[in-house]
Amino acid sequence: VQLQASGGGLVQAGGSLRLSCVVSESIFASDVMGWYRQAPGKQRELVASIYTAGDTDYTIDYADFVKGRFTISRDSAKNTVSLQMNSLKPEDTAVYYCNLDRVRPRSGNYWGQGTLVTVSS
Repeated sequence: VQLQASGGGLVQAGGSLRLSCVVSESIFASDVMGWYRQAPGKQRELVASIYTAGDTDYTIDYADFVKGRFTISRDSAKNTVSLQMNSLKPEDTAVYYCNLDRVRPRSGNYWGQGTLVTVSS
């Protein structure tokens, strides 16, 4: 499984960016898709995740520091997970990574290559 992230760039504070992550194969409903970020000198941290434990509704979780500003979504038909980032702050500057955590039919954890987001003040 390969993940290809894109959409990073340089933006001024208050601006917006949309990150996309394309997965090389079908995304199962039970797959946990997530976006993480790692700022210089800091540990990688979870930004948002999306998955379903049932038939239809997705469960979405956000880190407190992005609630109300970022929106995660997935398009299973396109094998894509996106992260819409609004009201960006300089402290959002980091390399953003997409992640796929799969439990079935065969477990695995996969990372994309990362895309750099730089927010200037």
